[in-house]
Amino acid sequence: VYPLGTDELGRDVLSRTLFGARASLIAGVISVAIAVGVGVPLGLLSGYYRGALDELIMRVTDAVLSFPFLILAIALAAALGPSLTNAMIAIGIATTPTFVRLTRAQVLAVGAEDYVQAARALGASDARIIARHVFPNSFAPLLVQATLTIAQAVIAESALSFLGLGVQPPTPSWGGMLNTAKNFLVQAPWMAVFPGLSIFLTVLAFNLFGDGLRDALDPRDE
Repeated sequence: VYPLGTDELGRDVLSRTLFGARASLIAGVISVAIAVGVGVPLGLLSGYYRGALDELIMRVTDAVLSFPFLILAIALAAALGPSLTNAMIAIGIATTPTFVRLTRAQVLAVGAEDYVQAARALGASDARIIARHVFPNSFAPLLVQATLTIAQAVIAESALSFLGLGVQPPTPSWGGMLNTAKNFLVQAPWMAVFPGLSIFLTVLAFNLFGDGLRDALDPRDE
């Protein structure tokens, strides 16, 4: 009846593991969407206009990057309060600097291309150059980075839930299940094996998908 066994309260581990995937995947996708939504526009502005605006954005980015990713996410989640929504916001803020720096680097590289200089010489507005030339030609590396960052966000959400700062009981989550299972490792090791294996396989899948995207979108392979 229970192919993966039951937990300390007699609940089905299989159904809780499957339902726990919802929290991890939602947290991974939405937190990365927050990071992209904030980081990409800031990176575009920083790389395209440079000057004082570039200095301001990059110094703030450097300040955030000075904190270890997981420590910053834990601190933000603790300050905001324990919930899945706040965990997603914390992870999104912690991963934003990665997209700011990557976007800026891509804009600096694309902005030096001849077609961008030609568009500027023809009198195209900054908004048109960014929307029609700079951003589309910077999109592929950002897509790859977003895919890889989802894997990082899944681990972060599991860590926050393990510490009690993410999904709150009785709603199942992989991190929360591991937190409970640590007290029963000898009597019921399956309680820890299957949530841990789910995290491992999910992170591995996103990393392999990101590597595949990188190979497929790399123009040097054409």
